[in-house]
Amino acid sequence: MIRRIPILVAIVIAAVLILFNTTYTVNFHEIAVLTRFGKPAGVEREAGLHLKAPLFIDQVSRIDTRLQFIESPLETILTTDGQQVLVQAYLLWRIDSAGDAPLQFFVSYGSVEAAGRELETQLQGAVRAVGRYPFGELIGTGSKIADAEAAILADLKSTKLAGIEPVSVGISQIVLPPKTTVAVQRRMAAVQETLANLEESKGNSEAETIKSQAASAADTIRNFADQWAAAIEAKGNVEATRYYQSMKEDAELAIFLAWLDALKGSLSGSTTFVTDLNRAPFHLLDLSTPAGPGAIPQPAAPYATPAAGGGN
Repeated sequence: MIRRIPILVAIVIAAVLILFNTTYTVNFHEIAVLTRFGKPAGVEREAGLHLKAPLFIDQVSRIDTRLQFIESPLETILTTDGQQVLVQAYLLWRIDSAGDAPLQFFVSYGSVEAAGRELETQLQGAVRAVGRYPFGELIGTGSKIADAEAAILADLKSTKLAGIEPVSVGISQIVLPPKTTVAVQRRMAAVQETLANLEESKGNSEAETIKSQAASAADTIRNFADQWAAAIEAKGNVEATRYYQSMKEDAELAIFLAWLDALKGSLSGSTTFVTDLNRAPFHLLDLSTPAGPGAIPQPAAPYATPAAGGGN
């Protein structure tokens, strides 16, 4: 029984070695390329455990079918308006799993890493499609970056890369070289200064127009006010003349009305004073004052008229 144990162990080890050399596994995100004596013999797309010929007869190379990412170096490109820019782009790609594409990929590149290096070179050349646009169309809200990315992707697809499917392209950077940046900044400053001067001139012109309109309107209002005042003054003079003529026809009534105005003005305040009821206009306060020819009360002691030249 003790002698059988090493034999059993040897049998188990041999079985494991045989199983290891005659089987292989494929993950769900992989494609296996089977080569027999160094030549492609088939493609296995199903995930799981599979059989193969042992030892050096069959060899299995697994290829990742997930999306791969590469990025180009900064490439100096001349735009259509003569502006130098530095452009960097990225590419998302994957293995074409249809038909014999995996075999073509394996024969052409052998591995994902080698294919990535080749694609980086292709992407670096395709990025030159950005030079089809002027610099102004590559910046701002209305830029044509999406069109440039589509042109780069179309260029890559037109090269018919063996077993490779370009999925999408994006431009990650568009920058100006240091010397170009300074020149552009100076140009932008000059343009901004020109625009500022134009706006200032426009503002001054509009201000002068507003001032002129305001002065004209003020003159119009002033002339209208003068004319209106003159009309009021003329009307007042006419009314005064008519009033004067009316009062001239009845002098006693005019004097009486003047007395009333004087009395009203004297008594309008709250001042207490002592006066002579025999003199106008305070004689009107005395109800016993005799009336004159026009039924108008007359003062008993009229004011004396000063003598001309005075006396001793």
